[in-house]
Amino acid sequence: MRKFFVFAVIASAFSVPVAQAQFGSGIVFDPTQAIHAAQQIVQAGQLYTTTVQTSQNVIGAYNLAQRMATAPQSLYSSYSNTGQQMWTTVTQPANTYGNTQMWTSALTTGASAFAGNQQVSVSPAARISGYNTLDSQGQQQLAAQGATADLSDTANATTLQTLGTIRTNAPQREADISNLEQASHSSDPTQQTELATLQRINQAMLIQLRTQQESNEMVQAQSLLQMVGQKQQQDALKMIFQAADGYEANYNANVTSSASSVANAYHH
Repeated sequence: MRKFFVFAVIASAFSVPVAQAQFGSGIVFDPTQAIHAAQQIVQAGQLYTTTVQTSQNVIGAYNLAQRMATAPQSLYSSYSNTGQQMWTTVTQPANTYGNTQMWTSALTTGASAFAGNQQVSVSPAARISGYNTLDSQGQQQLAAQGATADLSDTANATTLQTLGTIRTNAPQREADISNLEQASHSSDPTQQTELATLQRINQAMLIQLRTQQESNEMVQAQSLLQMVGQKQQQDALKMIFQAADGYEANYNANVTSSASSVANAYHH
């Protein structure tokens, strides 16, 4: 109806001749003023439409917030987690020789991981007494093998400590998740507000980041073990090359010495 009225005013304004028309009682019709008035009417209609749309958006946002705050429990109770993901309890191994208890404790708590690993392993040997009498190549090979043993102990102890620390933090992590679950499924209106929801989302993201951090620590511990294994293979390969490099010289020296001994034996 409003659009029809505006169209009628504009049409009547343009239908009047350019010359000013006079009506009764000396009234003069000005087409320029009529067009200006029609433009003001159109602008007023646009402003009215914008105001109505803004009001509808505000009302819609309010209704959404109200529904979130008063959402019945039946809308979210079906998503409740009925189970808990917990680390399995470490099975106590047979302690036949009385040396596994510290290792098991380290796997559970992360404490004394290095000592626990040493207790179930062969004690590291001290430097061999004849090490200083070896040539440089022999010392290098022996030192490389000794370093592999030392680094393996360190990598195993690091992995043991990482697992134990994660297990120690697991109960508190499960408690935090349970608290988030209870707050999310609570029928308390204060727990269903937008601010409370955002806080729970933030807490859940922090838990996810911590979990990812623990996964990264496990990957790093496994990488250490792989590095030690690769070092051991590389050392063995290098020793083969060193032995092959000195084979010809050693062979010639041994053959020459043996030939000389045989020749001397024949002369005598």
